[in-house]
Amino acid sequence: MSGSSAAAPRRSGQPFAAALHEAGGRLLAVLLLGAALALTSDTFLTAANIVNVLRQTSLLFILASGLTAVVITAGLDLSVGANIALSACLAGLAMKVGGSPLAGVAAALGTGALVGLLNGLMVSLLRIPSFIATYGMLWVLQGIAYAVMGGEAVYGFPRAFRMLGIGRIVGVPVPVLAMLALLALGTLLLRRTVWGHQVYAIGANAEAARLSGVPVRRRLIIVYLASGVAVGFASLVFLARLNSAEADIGDTLTLPAIAAVLIGGTSLFGGVGSLFGSFIGALLLTLVLNGMNLLDVNANWQPLVTGTIVLLAVWLDLRTRRARALRR
Repeated sequence: MSGSSAAAPRRSGQPFAAALHEAGGRLLAVLLLGAALALTSDTFLTAANIVNVLRQTSLLFILASGLTAVVITAGLDLSVGANIALSACLAGLAMKVGGSPLAGVAAALGTGALVGLLNGLMVSLLRIPSFIATYGMLWVLQGIAYAVMGGEAVYGFPRAFRMLGIGRIVGVPVPVLAMLALLALGTLLLRRTVWGHQVYAIGANAEAARLSGVPVRRRLIIVYLASGVAVGFASLVFLARLNSAEADIGDTLTLPAIAAVLIGGTSLFGGVGSLFGSFIGALLLTLVLNGMNLLDVNANWQPLVTGTIVLLAVWLDLRTRRARALRR
């Protein structure tokens, strides 16, 4: 069947070994970029900067983790930035009203999950293309966020909650530990479970997967739901670090999250990709932006660089797909 060879990830070896092999070229790019920045900036290898890079990477990866599964199914979620903003705002308000970090956690995860569920229902049951469904959702969420916040900001959260964004355990930042745990769990789910293999099968050929007995609609709903939960968790990390929330805090996060997924090798056409690749993509993009800051490059150039990297990633994906087709 068409695309069947891409329907499931590599089964040989351990899941992390297979992911490492697939991301080898991108990992080399990270090492070369790091070496270049170490030679051109005296502050790149300082402890403070390394911690900053890891914190930035962790937030971006958490946001991109659920998005990776969506893109593997040949879908796209353009609402992640608006979702993180609304989830953070409602979490902040819940903590202010309820006085408990648990209220904020429940509000963020619940909001993220609900948005993901609605996206999944629109894509799977209403058959609305994911680009259109999630783009419309973006505007809906932005409208709700601005209406709820009324142009104001909420700030000043309990110290226990802020540990999620700025705390450390045995010297390692909590967001980095959360990122590593999510990377390990997500990789095992995608590469060592029936659900994970079905996700790849849907992205490779949804109709063939359906004819093979895969409950495509239910799987898509779960994928978008999981992405929404990941966004809700990312909003908690973001909120805990910033210690404030307003309606537009997620506006600049959608493109970097998509960029991390695509740079990591996940194909926009579905059926190919990995969480480890998205981790490498998030790290590579963070290093690029960090390097621009260290080298005093005007911040106005950063969106241009990010967009260019996305275009290059898509172009490389197209070339790779064509080369595979010719080899067949």
